[in-house]
Amino acid sequence: MQTLFRAFAELGEKVECTRKRLVMIDLVAEFLKSLETEEVEPAVSMMLGRPFSKQSELILEVSWATVSRVIQSVTGVDWAVFDDAFSKTGDMGSATMIVFENSRRKRQSTLFRRTLTLTEVRRSLEVIAEVGGPASTVKKRRLLSALLSELSPVEAKYLVRILIGGMRTGFHEGLMEQAVSKAFQVPLMHVQEASMIIGDIGDVAAILKKCGVEGLSKVDFRVFRPVSLMLAQVVDTVAEALEEHGGRTAFEFKYDGARVQIHKRGDQVRIFSRRLTDVTGSLPEIAQAAKTNIRSKEAILEGEVVAIGALGRPVPFQYLMRRFRRVHDVEGQSVKVPVRLFLFDVLYLDGKRLISNSYLERRRILAENAGEICLSSQLVTESAAEAERFLKESLAAGHEGLMAKRLDSPYMPGMRGKHWLKIKPVLEPLDLVIVAAEYGYGRRHEWLSDYYLAARDAETGEYVTVGKTFKGLTDAEFKEITRRLKGLIVDERSRRVSVVPIVVVEVVYNEIQTSPKYACGMTLRFARIVQIRDDKTPEEADTIQKVREIYERQRRTKGSKGE
Repeated sequence: MQTLFRAFAELGEKVECTRKRLVMIDLVAEFLKSLETEEVEPAVSMMLGRPFSKQSELILEVSWATVSRVIQSVTGVDWAVFDDAFSKTGDMGSATMIVFENSRRKRQSTLFRRTLTLTEVRRSLEVIAEVGGPASTVKKRRLLSALLSELSPVEAKYLVRILIGGMRTGFHEGLMEQAVSKAFQVPLMHVQEASMIIGDIGDVAAILKKCGVEGLSKVDFRVFRPVSLMLAQVVDTVAEALEEHGGRTAFEFKYDGARVQIHKRGDQVRIFSRRLTDVTGSLPEIAQAAKTNIRSKEAILEGEVVAIGALGRPVPFQYLMRRFRRVHDVEGQSVKVPVRLFLFDVLYLDGKRLISNSYLERRRILAENAGEICLSSQLVTESAAEAERFLKESLAAGHEGLMAKRLDSPYMPGMRGKHWLKIKPVLEPLDLVIVAAEYGYGRRHEWLSDYYLAARDAETGEYVTVGKTFKGLTDAEFKEITRRLKGLIVDERSRRVSVVPIVVVEVVYNEIQTSPKYACGMTLRFARIVQIRDDKTPEEADTIQKVREIYERQRRTKGSKGE
């Protein structure tokens, strides 16, 4: 018997109403056991806020603007009702449910509305994702309107959450692995291992439903199926990294580029981004380099793609992103923004899984199979002084810092641990003034927690916006700064307020990059507030002239697209 989408939505309501993890796991496990085989992966993916499996090449490409227009069209409710509901809940799904409930009298009677199954909703999403070409937005809007028109308020709530990519129930992937383990009576470690290899817990659950635990014994890496990436923790110094790794470790340059996973079989090559999306078409020269140089018949390797200026130095990350987003005129962009590949790991080679091998062994195998492709610059040492010199060398070359990798460490897909550490010095902190703010989302929806940061113009005395951030403050600080900013409001539009520029904050950031978004032409990348500077007046804030000096100094060190 096919499972109704309403049952899925009701499960979401139950999970959302509890904060007890064991209760969440039990609820989801019981639901998974009740499903048909073809329903398992869609249910798991949707429960995690994804319309499709991670392995799917389908992309919805439905913006919030499109979703909001459809909601307005389907309900006929004044959009002020949605704004009010969102202000109270901080959640687009919950606000959608309220709007649908308010529109019941205007909508078709429930008696005549078709009841959709979980499988039918997935199929509808697939049809929407497959729409392309001219007028695709209009076609997608029409299809989405037809789908939402069939749903009850609670179903609409969860569909909208799936569309925008956030389920907001507190049920994350780690809990799903436990639920799958319980539902199909398989040890958790086997579920986690299979999830790491396949890259998607939904696909693991589907295998268990169909084949049982025997199905997991056949799970292995498959070329052209991307693998979840191993992640690193942050440390402040090379000395800290050495201590954590037992006094000796491997340092590598941390490139300011885009991490890629390269899959090769014979003459076929595919390249996947950090998010495991296929970007082969945007990087033809990297695909050709892999095809020409990688000596094995089958391989899964990892590396970093860096944008290079005319003098051979790396250029800011934003120029590289133009390559990754490029669909048309790829050849022209290849000339304007040339890129270079640095390999740093190998996961699979000619039928052999290598993730259990030590870092040093994998590095040796990588060197033997990389051909003329450069490996990441490396230093194996127990000397903090040598490591500091290596760090300065990396920074002087225009890179971000260093990675430290434990010599005997395995490769752990999807895991963040201390086997890999990153040392990434921040640039000189800036004291900036908050000139505007927006209410946040979710648990921050009642706080002014997204802040527009400005530097003072020493010549005019005006404040010039250089970026925006919501990172760095504690909940207590969010509350306090909200209270202060509310008393400084000079203009209020929807969820954004402009304030008297009085509050000064100390901000760290990764780099200053070019931006047409702000009048000064610059913005802070990865800005984060480290403290509120009550000891400083706005007149003591850093100037836009200083920001520009740092930008120009960074530009000379790092290079620029126009070298």
